[in-house]
Amino acid sequence: MPPRTGLPDLVTSRWAPLLRYLAATAVLNLVWEVLQLPLYTLWESSSVSAISFAVVHCTAGDVLIAFIALVVALILARARGWPAMRFWRVAAITLTLGLAYTVFSEWNNTVVTRSWEYSSYMPQLWGIGLSPVAQWIVIPCLIFRHLSYYRAPV
Repeated sequence: MPPRTGLPDLVTSRWAPLLRYLAATAVLNLVWEVLQLPLYTLWESSSVSAISFAVVHCTAGDVLIAFIALVVALILARARGWPAMRFWRVAAITLTLGLAYTVFSEWNNTVVTRSWEYSSYMPQLWGIGLSPVAQWIVIPCLIFRHLSYYRAPV
């Protein structure tokens, strides 16, 4: 019988990499969402409660997108033994899916539905905000780099 660590079995189980991924995703995206607030008109024209709701809503959406992207990547990469197997393939697919969805979402929400607008401070390329694009490159790269230290040797 393995020694007790004092941690719940779920945290020390095969689910630990997924839990670390989701926790890191939540924390880093929350920080990013707060820092990029001045890049949206919401920052200038909304109440504190509306801004707070938007930050929580967007962070929850980021976590959901990241979770779905990872699950789809695990299926596409056939990485049943992840993170020990096909770690970087899963990371690349996850990053690609998250980034693709983000570009679509930014375009859809700023051009089609006009759910939000960029402030004059948002750097853009072809009408897509570069901060959210960078968010979906930087954060997954940091998380997968961190998670790579926890994977078992192959």
